[in-house]
Amino acid sequence: MATIDHLGIAVKSIAAARGFYESLGLSVVREEEVPDEQVRTAMIPVGESRVELLEPTSDDSPVGRFLASRGEGLHHVAFHVDDISGTLEELKAKGVRLVNDDLQIGAGGHLYFFVHPESAGGVLVEICQDSIADV
Repeated sequence: MATIDHLGIAVKSIAAARGFYESLGLSVVREEEVPDEQVRTAMIPVGESRVELLEPTSDDSPVGRFLASRGEGLHHVAFHVDDISGTLEELKAKGVRLVNDDLQIGAGGHLYFFVHPESAGGVLVEICQDSIADV
């Protein structure tokens, strides 16, 4: 069964954006750069889920282009699954349009792939699993 893992929020500056969440009594538990995605991330636990702040390290990155065209805001919704390889193959077999056809390694070593908004009601959806050791 899938659960909501996190909400990805594109921001111009993690340093500026985190103040709002801290004013709610929340704390950033991990900041990390993901060179392959040209992004810095900050994870903020909220109950059993998290908010992931996304700051581009390049204007030409996916998050940089998102900010240029849409401004700051909700970038994606991420669902955690127990069998990411099986989920990827099942979605491919059903003809779901994917942003990337292969598993990627992201922040914290978790595995992920993205479903194109065209196949998910206009929302960019990330499917993720904790780490490569879980596959």
